[in-house]
Amino acid sequence: MTACIVGWAHTPFGKLENETVESLVVRVATDALIDAGLGPDDVDEIVLGHFNAGFSPQDFTASLVLQADPRLRFKPATRVENACATGSAAVHQAVRAVKAGDARIVLVVGVEQMTRTPGPEIGKNLLKASYLPEDGDTPAGFAGVFGKIAHSYFQRWGDQSDALAAIAAKNHKNGVDNPYAQMRKDFGFEFCRTESEKNPFVAGPLKRTDCSLVSDGAAALVVTDVATALKLNKAVAFRGTAHVQDFLPMSKRDILKFEGCTQAWGKALSDAGVSLSDLSFVETHDCFTVAELIEYEAMGLVPEGQGARAVLEGWTLKDGKLPVNPSGGLKSKGHPIGATGVSMHVLSSMQLMDQAGGIQVKGAKLGGIFNMGGAAVANYVSVLERLR
Repeated sequence: MTACIVGWAHTPFGKLENETVESLVVRVATDALIDAGLGPDDVDEIVLGHFNAGFSPQDFTASLVLQADPRLRFKPATRVENACATGSAAVHQAVRAVKAGDARIVLVVGVEQMTRTPGPEIGKNLLKASYLPEDGDTPAGFAGVFGKIAHSYFQRWGDQSDALAAIAAKNHKNGVDNPYAQMRKDFGFEFCRTESEKNPFVAGPLKRTDCSLVSDGAAALVVTDVATALKLNKAVAFRGTAHVQDFLPMSKRDILKFEGCTQAWGKALSDAGVSLSDLSFVETHDCFTVAELIEYEAMGLVPEGQGARAVLEGWTLKDGKLPVNPSGGLKSKGHPIGATGVSMHVLSSMQLMDQAGGIQVKGAKLGGIFNMGGAAVANYVSVLERLR
């Protein structure tokens, strides 16, 4: 254990018309410090996760965190970015700073405001997280990229429409009880399985219910060393962390194996000294349902090509042997790019502190997080445990 989470904050995700990137940042930065029982003077370093890629007219956003309080002036502040894993990149940078002894208390903020961008521009912006020489003209943007992945998976392992619908239905059902979720509606398996006017095909075999939501939102964490954490009101420790980066072009790897995900899980679990079966729950990156399906295999829950078993046999349900996305995941919660990884760490910390309300996994002791950027290019895993 090298670092602990001692406070957090989280806005609702959704279309937040009365907010700006700046107001979201200020809101969660202020609330996270209050939650930790700390003040701006205590902060040694600030890390902001903000993807942007054209979503916000304001770039160079690291110093927006200083708007939360004048006492944050002159603190080192850095913006980090690693596509859809931007939030976890910020969290892991904070952990490294604490581990290295360069900072005792780090304020981490993740933010994105996407809904003010016109629809065609959203797709264009997100597609920047793919390898443009190969995928830059993909119809339907990043959904099209994962539509091709789903089509290839179906070709190799057979029609998985039932499994994708079961994942979507599971995550929407879980999200009903998440007060931060953008879409709190239980659609049921049949709606998610059936093509309809309200659930059309978007790309390849992926329907609307297979795709995460365009969203606004922010989340924040306060990270500190173990000795300091033990003096505060609560502490969720990082038992293990790993970051693995893979090739950007899908043509250079077997895209159905998510090998970077496998490597990251293996390193983080080894670092934590635990196995996958020791985890109480996992928050994983379901930007599209096929991603969660492949991640079951990549994390080692099931053998290659058997991802469907995990959801169809109920293993990943909230009361299953390894609940996956009890929060509702990106599918229900929404996916404001820079905020997503920080949100995963906030909600996992709430689980471990038995403060997760309706999404609480009974008796949660050890949590796993997988956040990825691009199509399993940037791969981050954290293993968390309650310290006090």
